Amino acid sequence: MPKPSEFVREQVTTVRETVDRVAGSVADTVAAAPGVSARASQVGEYIREQRNAARVSLRELARTAGVSNPYLSQVERGLRKPSAEILAAIARGLSISAESLYEQAGFLDRRSGNADTVAAIRADTALSERHKAVLLELYETYVREHAATRP
Repeated sequence: MPKPSEFVREQVTTVRETVDRVAGSVADTVAAAPGVSARASQVGEYIREQRNAARVSLRELARTAGVSNPYLSQVERGLRKPSAEILAAIARGLSISAESLYEQAGFLDRRSGNADTVAAIRADTALSERHKAVLLELYETYVREHAATRP
């Protein structure tokens, strides 16, 4: 007969394996659902990158954004597409501009400029979110004015 601690350890291991198996199955099913888009995955990855860069835990961001931990986790994994209101709350929790999240989610379309230039500005870790927003605004203004003066 196993000792009580060994029995508990075996039970915990069995439960963990079952939970991992079920969670993987549910995640695969949800990811394959027609309502889940690549855009949701992109915004989720962007939120996770920003959260990690800000060194904010998932639990802390969920609390400051006013959403549940599981919901925020699903957003980060691309299993849920958050509303504009939720994105604004997440942006406040991360101290970044809501505009950057709106663009990632497809709610806002930056029409002028080179997408690679915009991506490079956003990806630069040496810049704060405020600096990125200012640079993007200046860049967009330059592109718009330059396009207006072209023959």
